[in-house]
Amino acid sequence: MRVNEYRQAGMVITEHVVESPLDHRDPGRGSIEVFAREVVSSANAGRNLPRLLWLQGGPGNRAQRPTAPSTWLGRALRDYRVVLLDQRGTGLSTPANRQTLAEVGGPQAQADYLSLFRADSIVGDAEVLRRHLGGDEPWSVLGQSFGGFVTLSYLSSAPEGLREAFVTGGLPPLAGTADDVYRLTYHRTVEQNELYFARHPGDRELARRIVDVLSAGDTLLPTGEVLTPRRFQTVGIQLGTRSGFDSLHFLLEQAFAGSPGRDRLGDAFLAELGAALSFAANPLYALLHEPIYNQGTASSWAAEREYQRRPEFAVDAEDFLFTGEMVYPLHFAEVPALTPLRETAELLASRTDWPALYDPARLAANEVPAFAAVYYDDMFVAREHSLATASAVRGLRPWITNDYAHDGVRADAAVLDRLLAMAGGLS
Repeated sequence: MRVNEYRQAGMVITEHVVESPLDHRDPGRGSIEVFAREVVSSANAGRNLPRLLWLQGGPGNRAQRPTAPSTWLGRALRDYRVVLLDQRGTGLSTPANRQTLAEVGGPQAQADYLSLFRADSIVGDAEVLRRHLGGDEPWSVLGQSFGGFVTLSYLSSAPEGLREAFVTGGLPPLAGTADDVYRLTYHRTVEQNELYFARHPGDRELARRIVDVLSAGDTLLPTGEVLTPRRFQTVGIQLGTRSGFDSLHFLLEQAFAGSPGRDRLGDAFLAELGAALSFAANPLYALLHEPIYNQGTASSWAAEREYQRRPEFAVDAEDFLFTGEMVYPLHFAEVPALTPLRETAELLASRTDWPALYDPARLAANEVPAFAAVYYDDMFVAREHSLATASAVRGLRPWITNDYAHDGVRADAAVLDRLLAMAGGLS
């Protein structure tokens, strides 16, 4: 294990690297490195505060970097020592990408390896880290989005490690399939599209013009690949965040700016769009996006199958619609960071031997205080599934609100403040 400590922006930051089994069910298969930062405010550096583990949304996204004590982090530092865990395969925790996976072996070896990068394995890593930091002392956990999925897996498999649990926009379905998920999230995506185009009615025709240009097949992103209409359509994932309506509008408004004849897309637009559509920084997000739901079944590209069942999403439909938080086979055919992993993705999509992620009986007998923000209009995690899960976990108290989007806790400290208030002084 390695430790490094420094100070910045009113915080004391300690970096930890620990070894954790690659396969927690079979530790003999080798180990990986797990990286985390422990953050405490300078004012509290000498106090023995409880620890709060931050579980980042994803899958496949590294933990937030603590550049300043703002939003949820600033609120949490008043009461906790905050632990920012890079979940396995992300950030500095034995990264998994097209370069490192090539060293694992061929597509089958890569798929077998990546099957160990879901919520259950992340819980195992968290327990290794918890024991390294505090021995048997339980800690609190704050799970955002996919981090909430990990939190429910934590409550299922290692509740003795938890003092209390907070979830924001991330109560997952405990059963069912990825098909069940996308039937609801496509519906919510339609709703967000209609709200967006009601605010910016001219953007629907603008999007249609962009699709017409892309249909010629000769528009290249700065990274060199052809930009297709369907890949452009996926930028609608922004509609699920607090500032997404604004950022998407400001992106579209420059589509033809500075283009002679206004029949070609401008470089500034293509550069910004290309960055938004790249998976170079988080390939696991694409590789594991559907497998995070699988328990004994294959996902078989559930989002793509649902897309094909919904003609309203066709790129040549009369009323253009953006898609939302969906990953498609096209990503592995068109995105440079993913194309080397195309066969691996196919193997993951067809895999059926996924172990259970949640224990309904144990959750029904849960004794860990648990609190969850459920965003009524959430485009990413359907409220129907979240509320069913809230009812299935003993003692879990949901707060249902339409005042925030999916990233509410990242945008406004008031979300965590409300959950801490619901905890009734435990913190």
